[in-house]
Amino acid sequence: MMPAQMSARVSIQPATPGGAVFLSYASQDAAAALRICDALRAAGVEVWFDQAELAGGDVWDRKIRGQLASCALFLPVISAATQARREGYFRLEWKLAAQRTHMISERTAFLLPVVIDDTRDAEADVPSEFRAVQWTRLPAGEVTAAFVARVKKLLAPVVGPVADRAPDQRSGLQPSPAPEVGRALRARLGLAAAGLAVLLAVVAGVVLTRKDDP
Repeated sequence: MMPAQMSARVSIQPATPGGAVFLSYASQDAAAALRICDALRAAGVEVWFDQAELAGGDVWDRKIRGQLASCALFLPVISAATQARREGYFRLEWKLAAQRTHMISERTAFLLPVVIDDTRDAEADVPSEFRAVQWTRLPAGEVTAAFVARVKKLLAPVVGPVADRAPDQRSGLQPSPAPEVGRALRARLGLAAAGLAVLLAVVAGVVLTRKDDP
């Protein structure tokens, strides 16, 4: 049986398929997590979050695992509180989310870590997968318009070819150019190489001519 008071709480209400944000946090960070939740919900973003005391148990645990397996973005709240906690349900959520990244395309954003205090990235006690993505700092959970816009962009359906997508969230690499762009670039490089060859031939001819002069 799970303990009566969980270190991380998320809602168990139905969510928009493929468009929900799973908010994972330690109980000590409930106030900051609520600010993040409210700001995202005010912008029309579905957030799985609940402040209610949950009894736990196998049924609740299965619902949480189901949400972890189907959410569109996983937002772990990182802080001095999570640093101090060596054990907690939020750590299980973090590990399950990290494991899920191994089944997700490198070009698909899933992890969105948020730091709410001065906890340093390099010292944070988090799964290694969290370090492979860009972190956001929201002191005390105060959400910025830029952060809300970023979340909504990450949740938006991808339209058009892969080349039109945002850079890889993990590596920061830009996507490969579209085939048409690649062919045009190769053509220009080919012309430049041909022109350089002609120029070198002319220079070589001038040098040889001067050497043959009496």
